[in-house]
Amino acid sequence: MIPSPSTHRFSPERALALGRQTLSIEAAAVDALKSRINGDFAKAVELILLSHGRLIVSGMGKSGHIARKIAATMASTGTPAYFVHPAEASHGDLGMITRNDVLLALSNSGETEELLRIVPLVKRQGGRLISMTGSPTSTLARESDVHLDAGVEQEACTLNLAPTASTTAALALGDALAVALLDARGFGPDDFARSHPGGSLGRRLLTHVSDVMRPLDKVPAVTPETGITDAIVAMSRGGLGLIAITDPLGKVLGIFTDGDLRRAFEKRIDLQQGNIASVMHPAPHTISPNRLAVEAVEMMERLRINGLLVADADGQLAGALNMHDLFTAKVI
Repeated sequence: MIPSPSTHRFSPERALALGRQTLSIEAAAVDALKSRINGDFAKAVELILLSHGRLIVSGMGKSGHIARKIAATMASTGTPAYFVHPAEASHGDLGMITRNDVLLALSNSGETEELLRIVPLVKRQGGRLISMTGSPTSTLARESDVHLDAGVEQEACTLNLAPTASTTAALALGDALAVALLDARGFGPDDFARSHPGGSLGRRLLTHVSDVMRPLDKVPAVTPETGITDAIVAMSRGGLGLIAITDPLGKVLGIFTDGDLRRAFEKRIDLQQGNIASVMHPAPHTISPNRLAVEAVEMMERLRINGLLVADADGQLAGALNMHDLFTAKVI
């Protein structure tokens, strides 16, 4: 029964104190885990790494919620994993676990009946067992091939009953396993993006310049002999804020931008006279269409420019892009 406000008065000061106390207790619980990153931790990583099957993560109650999160983190960082509910495993789902799999079982007490019931069946068919408990002397710990100690001195709950610090510690230890495995597998940014194709991360990591650039037929380009005024008119029609200067075969020789036009006005250059070669930037910075779009962003920010010409390995103009194109593609 939830106490009514009349029987338990709210105190803002006490709420703040308890909030800070909770964070301190949980931070201490996680910090204490560092001394337990030892040979057993390395064995657990190796056992999962050398497995020819999948990592099955299981737990009941609050440990089950943490187990689901650990399985999700593993799966998104290169370790095939999924969650199996221990109670459901006893009623048919045990068939999802094979002899090539590794079972990671979470239980703060190490005496969770539903988990202990399936351990002999998993081991009988050749599966390996890693336990994560708060009690190294528990039944689950003793029956494991590798035991990871996630014990805490106290829960953050004022009653020292509700799983709080213990679940935080288990989650942190699961993350530590996932990161160690990620590194051992050589799992990189491209691999991560392939696991997250629908999010902004996937767009940022897998989008190439060729995916967002303006195609060649949409890029204004003139030869060096073109008059300045004619080049400015062509640049205005292109709507890119720049114009490429190329040789007759399409090789990039220079660039002229809106910024260059403003500077020409400031210097009182006679735009009615001369050709575009006299005011262009020769040998401009370009980027390959095969490069990642995020590399174009980095280059533009570093050079403090708003547009880039895209050229192939031979220097042939292939397209162009500006910051607006990158914003539209949600790369930035």
